[in-house]
Amino acid sequence: MTTGRVDTKDWVPNPVNTRVLKIDGPEIANFEDQVKLFQAGEKDEVEFLRFRLRQGVYGQRQPDRQMIRVKLPFGGVTSDQMEVLGEASEKYAPLKKGHLTTRENVQYHHVPLGETTDLLRMLGDAGMSTREACGNVVRNVVAAPSAGVSKDEVFDVTPYAAAYARYFLRHPTTQNMPRKSKVAFSGSEKDEAMILMHDVGMLARIQDGERGFKIVVGGGLSTRPMMAETLREFVPAEELLKNCEAVLRIFNRQDEERKSIAKARIKFTIARLGIDKFREMVDEELKGDWAKKEIDLESLMYVDDEEADAPAVPSNATPEPTDDAAYENWKRTNVEAQRQDGFSMVFVRVERGDIYANQWPQLADVARKFAGGRARIDQQQNIVYRWVRNESLYDIYKALGDIGFSAAGRETIRDVVTCPGTDSCKLGITSSMGLNKALGEALDE
Repeated sequence: MTTGRVDTKDWVPNPVNTRVLKIDGPEIANFEDQVKLFQAGEKDEVEFLRFRLRQGVYGQRQPDRQMIRVKLPFGGVTSDQMEVLGEASEKYAPLKKGHLTTRENVQYHHVPLGETTDLLRMLGDAGMSTREACGNVVRNVVAAPSAGVSKDEVFDVTPYAAAYARYFLRHPTTQNMPRKSKVAFSGSEKDEAMILMHDVGMLARIQDGERGFKIVVGGGLSTRPMMAETLREFVPAEELLKNCEAVLRIFNRQDEERKSIAKARIKFTIARLGIDKFREMVDEELKGDWAKKEIDLESLMYVDDEEADAPAVPSNATPEPTDDAAYENWKRTNVEAQRQDGFSMVFVRVERGDIYANQWPQLADVARKFAGGRARIDQQQNIVYRWVRNESLYDIYKALGDIGFSAAGRETIRDVVTCPGTDSCKLGITSSMGLNKALGEALDE
């Protein structure tokens, strides 16, 4: 896919390609201006840092090199977007790769600050945003990769995850919170999205025939791991965003959590106040004038009829072999049946979460041929193809093998998750990428 972008302040994103998040052309032009002011020494460094973080541009330990984080709500990506992610890897990432993250994002490392605006425009033309992928904001909203096709789910949480992402993007309350807010949606008690380790988590429920969610708050890992606690056992879907806005409004006012970045997440607010007191504060907050305004949830929801684009039954599929042990092992660990008869999800194990420039278009071709032109990124840094015909499982296995992605062992001890570590991160204290490689080699022996 060629973006055909225009590198000027008059640039506007291609509306045909816009998916979940609004791409703001003037906002990117303003970012370009601020970069130039900073490089000319006319912009305060601390002020510029906060500004660029909200644009998804994160400083590295290497001078003048940035990490760019592409925000993909619920991990959703199209084959055309995958091609652009490959183009971006080739043109802007010195290491020629994109890195999948545990928040279902894609990251590029070592990008010169002066080239970041061009990259943002390239991504924007393909309907991908970096806005609020970093900083003390609502980060990328993750969802179970099986949402919409799981046998266990109560209902598809994808449209609601998208509504949450849309509602809080550029929201005035969430632009400078004490700390970031990580959010997850799960559709069943299996909790594939791991809501209990998130700042705010939603679990799909139906009560008296009405769709809604259990809401949990205050989860997190890092230096003081905590499990999220139940705020609401059930909230009707129409009241979800107001309840979550009340949570974030209260959190945003907590001066205590602004004193130390090490104790600034909402889990510390919950630990300090207690969940019962916090629930009372949410109830009181919902009596405010702001809460009287109606939120049109339906207009915020993103509905993508994936089934309409699902592949037809193939006429020339390769029969499954009866003596291919490697294929059987891959099928056992990397394939999961959908609730829709005749279809399966195929999980692609991505070593260290790294996909190189030449691999992106190949993975895009696999999506087009076998998965209706779509894929998802999951929290294990893997790619998930949905709507794969059962008759095509051996063919997709071979296609993935041709490009080096047919390794079995999804979500086993061999499926090691890693951050970039000291390769680029200012906060890193060890070479996690190197350790990942060493662990993998040891486990393969």
